[in-house]
Amino acid sequence: MAGLDDLALRRQARRLLAPWDRPGSPGATLGLVCQGALVLHESAGLASLELGVPIGPGTCFRVASVSKQFTCAAILLLAVEGRLSVEDSVHDHLPELPEFGARITIDQLMHNVSGLRDMLELMRFGGADLSHPCHTEDLLAAIGRQRSLNFAPGTRFRYSNTGFLLLGRIVERVSGESLDDFLARRIFTPFGMTRTRHTPSIAEVVPGLATGYLPQGESFRRAQHGFPLGGEGGLVSCVEDLALWDRNFTIHRVPGLAETLVEQQPFANGKPNLYARGLEVTSYRGLRTVNHGGLWPGYKTCFLRVPEREMTVIAIANHGGIDTHALAHRLLDAALEGMPGFHAVPPMPRLDGLFGRWVAPESGTTVEFAEGPVATQHGVPFPLAPTGDGRLAAMRGVFPFTVGLPEGDSLTLETDAGTLTRFRRAPAEASLPEGLTGTWHCEELGAAWTIAPEEGGLAVCVRGPVASAGPWPLQAITGDAFRIRTPGMLFQGWVDALAERGADGRVAGFTVNGARASGLRFLPA
Repeated sequence: MAGLDDLALRRQARRLLAPWDRPGSPGATLGLVCQGALVLHESAGLASLELGVPIGPGTCFRVASVSKQFTCAAILLLAVEGRLSVEDSVHDHLPELPEFGARITIDQLMHNVSGLRDMLELMRFGGADLSHPCHTEDLLAAIGRQRSLNFAPGTRFRYSNTGFLLLGRIVERVSGESLDDFLARRIFTPFGMTRTRHTPSIAEVVPGLATGYLPQGESFRRAQHGFPLGGEGGLVSCVEDLALWDRNFTIHRVPGLAETLVEQQPFANGKPNLYARGLEVTSYRGLRTVNHGGLWPGYKTCFLRVPEREMTVIAIANHGGIDTHALAHRLLDAALEGMPGFHAVPPMPRLDGLFGRWVAPESGTTVEFAEGPVATQHGVPFPLAPTGDGRLAAMRGVFPFTVGLPEGDSLTLETDAGTLTRFRRAPAEASLPEGLTGTWHCEELGAAWTIAPEEGGLAVCVRGPVASAGPWPLQAITGDAFRIRTPGMLFQGWVDALAERGADGRVAGFTVNGARASGLRFLPA
């Protein structure tokens, strides 16, 4: 990259970071790797608001789910040595797990096709949000209560932190070392990643670690998190160290590892799965990308590679309001704009009739669309981009979501494994199903939900195995479909629910469907 091009990109990076280059604000750091060199590393904002310490080259962050590719790398190293096979059943190494009703392989965990419900969502539905103190034993107990799956293994994609916690425990069981010791010995030390470590305990003092913050009006508050971190998200790292890790994808310091990490496996129906092993393989403006994001209270990360251009963007923030996915892609735009093969963004189609709330009557699943365009599911908003074929797709990783424009009062949403779901426009006014009041129990959550009148409506109070929560207000959607607001540290979400009726026509229970845990049945306590 020529000197003036380098200067222009540094100025572009500073422009992107400018909103947080001010007193009293946490911020972010941006890195650009090009043909084996870290050609750009710019930062803005404070690593500690209390101490006035700025973010700099040595600042470390919790990179959350960017950790998953390292956990997969540890599994693959053990497989090369013949100490396990990726086709082994999970129960071969963790026999204490429940049967789940199906055989699940190690590889299915890595590709997010195991069907295992996400433990963080299970904990939240049981009343314990990320800010609530808990232990690894609590997470394992939540997994151990499961008797069914989101879907048959290998048939669908559903992002699941459960799978990566279990992968980390398999590494420990097979190697005889802690996951942090194994990663340090086999990857971090040989690669020169001296500022990277796996930190299961959030109480551990980590040199140079930025504090995570969440916006609160015009000010900020420290992000609270009380959950331990395993193979699903336990790494602390920085731009320089992730650039050193990225180098292995080019020079293959560990032969075969980079290629194996990005191997994709199709679903049972032959449709492609974009999720490889702890990494997503997709395309952006005509170029193949290998990427993953990370999200933890007060921290966000995007690790974005463009292999054919030998270019990687790393964006990390300690400001919970920064969209690092968008930040990384804007820097990539600046680096590649005008180059051959880097396609223009397709024009936005007319969005007549799209905005508003939609519901899938058979499951009670809802989705909302607003100006931007932005879609929201389970309370999580995400921007949409035109696909060039008259549809819109989600602009965020590990989230297959492509929607066609409305045809009258219906539209079609395509998700993982080519699944097509027909949605109907939800009515402007609706009533909750009669007969929801009372106490309901979900065996797989080990939790009781009590529904009672609250401020002119109905609300849920949760009594779970670790914590209690509520009141969570209920909202009518249409017919037997309703949803429940579930406040959380990361977002103010909701779960979709559908009442079940007995032979007498009365409500006999209901099923709850979240983003990463579905089919949870509640019956009278």
